[in-house]
Amino acid sequence: MRIAIDIDSTLHHYWDVLSAAARRRFGIDLPYEEQLDWGITRLRPEQLNLCIAETHGESAIAAAEPYPDAVATVRRWHEAGHFIHITTHRAADAHEATERWLAQIGLPYDELYCSFDKLSRCLEIGIDLLVDDSPVNLAGAVERGLLVATIAHPWNRDVCEEEDVICGADWRELAARLEPLLIR
Repeated sequence: MRIAIDIDSTLHHYWDVLSAAARRRFGIDLPYEEQLDWGITRLRPEQLNLCIAETHGESAIAAAEPYPDAVATVRRWHEAGHFIHITTHRAADAHEATERWLAQIGLPYDELYCSFDKLSRCLEIGIDLLVDDSPVNLAGAVERGLLVATIAHPWNRDVCEEEDVICGADWRELAARLEPLLIR
């Protein structure tokens, strides 16, 4: 199977990093449990862009801690012969730092793609399964016939309940739910 996996809020808990940047830069809290949709309305667009740029900088990327069981799960999938495409909404200039982070955490992959158009790339290279946190990407992938999975977050719970999305509270649960589908 060809599997695409997002990074931020999928391989590691990005929200705390983004919230800390918003607090440090603008004195604005972004409580995780209150982020019930994909829009971040407490920050103006230019403020959000500054926080994202900071959190996608080399030192922030290097400091990210993967979710428990994320790396081991992806490693098992890769060792079982699945193609692993790491896809992220990070800008292209974050590619090298992201590549170093993936090596640092020991996550095997076949391709890394930094772009703001994940779905087009997934369709272009024949991805079968997308693991992502964005409700926009999840719903779009479902519409295009991809198998879709996510770690449940406040902003994607609706899509987990309303769409054909495999949801897990964490990587261990997600891996267990996906296992029957990944057997070759």
